[in-house]
Amino acid sequence: MHREKTEYWRWAESTWKNPETARRPGAAVTAGVDIGSTSTQAVILLDGKLYAYANMRTGADSPDSAVQAMNRAMEGTGLTLSDLDFTVGTGYGRVNVPFADKSVTEITCHARGANYLYGPTVRTILDMGGQDCKAIGCDENGAVTSFMMNDKCAAGTGRGMEVIADLLAVPVEEIGPMSLAVDEEPEPVSGVCVIFAKTAATNLMRSGWSKDKVLAAYCLAMAIRVAGLLKRNGMQEDFAITGGIAKNAGVVQRIEKLLGVKALKTKLDTQIAGALGGALIAGDLLKRKQARQTSGQGEKNVRPLRL
Repeated sequence: MHREKTEYWRWAESTWKNPETARRPGAAVTAGVDIGSTSTQAVILLDGKLYAYANMRTGADSPDSAVQAMNRAMEGTGLTLSDLDFTVGTGYGRVNVPFADKSVTEITCHARGANYLYGPTVRTILDMGGQDCKAIGCDENGAVTSFMMNDKCAAGTGRGMEVIADLLAVPVEEIGPMSLAVDEEPEPVSGVCVIFAKTAATNLMRSGWSKDKVLAAYCLAMAIRVAGLLKRNGMQEDFAITGGIAKNAGVVQRIEKLLGVKALKTKLDTQIAGALGGALIAGDLLKRKQARQTSGQGEKNVRPLRL
């Protein structure tokens, strides 16, 4: 009898619509689509206010993932792609958003999105994506002042966490709480490579370690890795985390302990930061486009946005 394999790595996809925001005639509809290596988000704003978003797994086809994510975000809103006044594509697959008016780097978009999610006091952002992690410094307007990226290995990323979830047969959402259930913090596993981390985790299980303890060792290794990146880039408060790993309390609490800071909280999905920043930038670009059309100025006479 064939049994379907449990996909422990599979996190819950989601959609959301703001119950307090209603579409009205003449409202500017702007959007951002963030195509990452493992997840894709679409965000819609009405006159700069968050209206709807979707968060889903990136498929094999980036343009199709962009369309699917936007269609999910538009469900129940009455909107169609033709209603979008300006759209920005960002992320790993930013040039593959077929309906985008412009593409902007994910670093720029994450800084702007974090400014919206956490407020203008944010100065340091940790974006933990599927295949890389970024330390970003920003000002009170969400403009990037510095950044460093680690994309050499998946060990300190969301994809690395998914691999460990499947290896230990633990749902990825439960890794954080389980890792915090240990009585004493173990030594971290190797954080050099996800393959080495898998081998280390397997050997620890064979030597009698519990799953809780192995997960604690892996979460600690990840926290040490990204804390070092943050320190090298220049750590300033206030501090915020974006991306899927921000939902993992086991990693977040260990980062906080290593750095001696508390990460800011948000009620919104931490994975939408890039797409949200893209939608906000789309609003800026739309206003400039409309201003040019109204004044009749040429492109060369309008000061470019700092992206």
